[in-house]
Amino acid sequence: MSGDLPLVRLGRAAGLLAALAPASTAAQVRAVPEAIGTWRLSCAVDRMTDRAECVMRHRDPVEPPSSGQAALTLEVQNRGGRMVPVVAARDLTLDGAARGVLAITGTAQLRFPPHRHYEMPCGLEGRSLVCAPRPADAPRAAEELPAADRVLVRMTGYGTGGGPLTEPVELPLAGTREALARFLSRAPDPPPTPQPPVAEARDILDRLLRLFGN
Repeated sequence: MSGDLPLVRLGRAAGLLAALAPASTAAQVRAVPEAIGTWRLSCAVDRMTDRAECVMRHRDPVEPPSSGQAALTLEVQNRGGRMVPVVAARDLTLDGAARGVLAITGTAQLRFPPHRHYEMPCGLEGRSLVCAPRPADAPRAAEELPAADRVLVRMTGYGTGGGPLTEPVELPLAGTREALARFLSRAPDPPPTPQPPVAEARDILDRLLRLFGN
């Protein structure tokens, strides 16, 4: 293997990007999203476990999809009983491997003006990239979200078009309290955090090497 990428970082990255293998055809089918203000809420019930899960996503992307890049979207998730904002790219594939690299290098900065901003480190959960508040910031994030009328989001790290001085994306917020109430009425229990699946596809590592120019 040639190139200057450190072996430790390469091994870590390969393990993370192993989660980007094609998803199973048995994936759960969700209902058509319900429009609530600026939010789109879709819920589904797992017929095997009777567990309901919902996705609450902003109508506008933080970063739209592009060639080889899945969209980055603002979502709200129930994490440990708190409804907090996250930035996510769902169901990544090998073709969108660059988004997976955000799990190593990426951070989302989020602010509900006039409150101060906080940073959300990115990581892989299942086959999705998720940037979520740190435990110390989660209570504040959950408290500020319902009343906010707008949010500022800036992505930094390899695999995104942003940087520390990039102008943040501003998204209007409306109908948040109603969307949160409907979310919790349909899926009141926090879901378990999915772990990245184990994959042995060699071309995942090959694609990772090409991303770093090796």
